Amino acid sequence: MIKVSNLSKTFNTSNSITEALHDVSFEVNKGEIYGVIGLSGAGKSTLVRCINLLEKPDSGKVYIDGEDLLSLDEKQLREKRRKIGMIFQSFNLLMQDKVIDNVCFPMEIIGIKKNEARSKALQYLKIVGLEDKADVYPNQLSGGQRQRVAIARVLASKPEILLCDEATSALDPETTKSILELIKDINKKYSITVIVITHEMSVIQEICNRCAVLENGRLVEENSVEELFRHPKSNAAKRLIFNSDNKVKNIEGGKIIRIAFEETNTTEPVIANLILEFKVPVSILESNISSISGSSKGQMMVQLPDDESLANKMIEYLRSNESIVVEELSNYE
Repeated sequence: MIKVSNLSKTFNTSNSITEALHDVSFEVNKGEIYGVIGLSGAGKSTLVRCINLLEKPDSGKVYIDGEDLLSLDEKQLREKRRKIGMIFQSFNLLMQDKVIDNVCFPMEIIGIKKNEARSKALQYLKIVGLEDKADVYPNQLSGGQRQRVAIARVLASKPEILLCDEATSALDPETTKSILELIKDINKKYSITVIVITHEMSVIQEICNRCAVLENGRLVEENSVEELFRHPKSNAAKRLIFNSDNKVKNIEGGKIIRIAFEETNTTEPVIANLILEFKVPVSILESNISSISGSSKGQMMVQLPDDESLANKMIEYLRSNESIVVEELSNYE
């Protein structure tokens, strides 16, 4: 288990002081895929670097399986870090070395003989679907293939924890999906605990069990991904999930609501039934369906008529349907 307790980090420059993290606390269960999401500048990358102490926090604690990393000496910390793998947006491969040499690298560092390391590296490349690319160079691979090499290299160190820092941000949607499927498969087969750092809600929805939302270095919300989608509480979570707050802010007129659908009723004609019931038109501003841990969830932004009394009756009518969630977006107007 990973426990982050009251973590704070400030960066001082000649011109300014930046509080990157402020009193951040959360726990990640063993074998879980846990997401940390926030917009640019939220403190995500600083947080992930503090978890493995590549960046030393100003205050707070980081525990792994009950052991305080900040209490370890340099040698003990190096040993602990061998169980913590990282994959990055930029892949961080050795471009002058062949694929198989990249995967062998962490094994050779700890003294595994070259022939044995090569044999194991081929096994890890097979796991990520690149055994036929062992003798090519990284610059001959696509972005997705390079990330698979990076994952194979991490697996070679037999990690218990995998930190993914914007690992799919440089990839196209189709490749992103395949990399996320690979991470899920590795998590399931090897019981590796995964922390996913991202600014993309679609990544969180696709792969994570639970999620923390960072804003300006503070943890402003934490919940299961499903509950976060259904009932986002913080403005940061709403911006990430709605993905349309700027549009809503500029719209004048009646109340704007968000309707969240369960998998079983994503095809239910909710708006058509609403119009038939009240005999007035409504405006659909945005609508989409997302996959959350393999289940379909939908959301719709709707503008109701100017008549406030009528709009309230329509909201009450919608809320009588227990299989959907209805939320007013007045704070975004």
